[in-house]
Amino acid sequence: MKIPVLEIFGPTIQGEGMVIGRKTMFVRTAGCDYSCSWCDSKFTWDGSEKESIQMMEPAEIFNSLTDIGGNKFGHVTISGGNPALLKQIDGLVDLLHEHQIEVALETQGSRWQTWFTKVDDLTLSPKPPSSGMETNFTTLDFIIEKLHKEQDGHFSLKVVIFDEEDLAYAEQIHERYPSVTLFLQVGNDNLEANENESLLSDLLEKYEKLIDRVMENKLLKDVRVLPQLHTYLWGNKRGV
Repeated sequence: MKIPVLEIFGPTIQGEGMVIGRKTMFVRTAGCDYSCSWCDSKFTWDGSEKESIQMMEPAEIFNSLTDIGGNKFGHVTISGGNPALLKQIDGLVDLLHEHQIEVALETQGSRWQTWFTKVDDLTLSPKPPSSGMETNFTTLDFIIEKLHKEQDGHFSLKVVIFDEEDLAYAEQIHERYPSVTLFLQVGNDNLEANENESLLSDLLEKYEKLIDRVMENKLLKDVRVLPQLHTYLWGNKRGV
């Protein structure tokens, strides 16, 4: 089956999660089962760019990646939307591995796919209260249990933090899954900003505040606190 693709770009750096700073290519798929209030890629699910969706076979995606990135990459990030909605991602992961290319993927943990176990760098990013979404912990429990038993690569948890309620949610996640590495990332709620310098100043201030709050937190002793690195470099620009 073909995969609905909105963007293929890179090489660039991964700006989030467990492989932050990693040189990578990006494949962005269309469609999501969530509608987070602060989503920075609403175009993947709100219908505003439905005319841009290309239905592509794994081989077509691979050819596009090499046309754009040449031989300058060894890592591909599959993002969305929520690529975990797509059973057919399996074939793309296999094809990339055949060419000795590692694969990263992020999903909110709302849907299980058997091909998760093949992903080299899998990030589960359940959405905190500020998103307006509600976590199905029965599903997330199942996914994490399966990954503990069967995952070939690495997996981690990531929670985006906008306020104190989100931080309390992160505590809940950490207590529920203490054996899974947890990354906390400061949220960007200024998605319309065009002035990178003022956006950077705002994000740095929020990052420092998040660090301060985590340092004083008795429950979050071994989490990792991250910026959203690509916004520091390119602001809200797409395709970088």
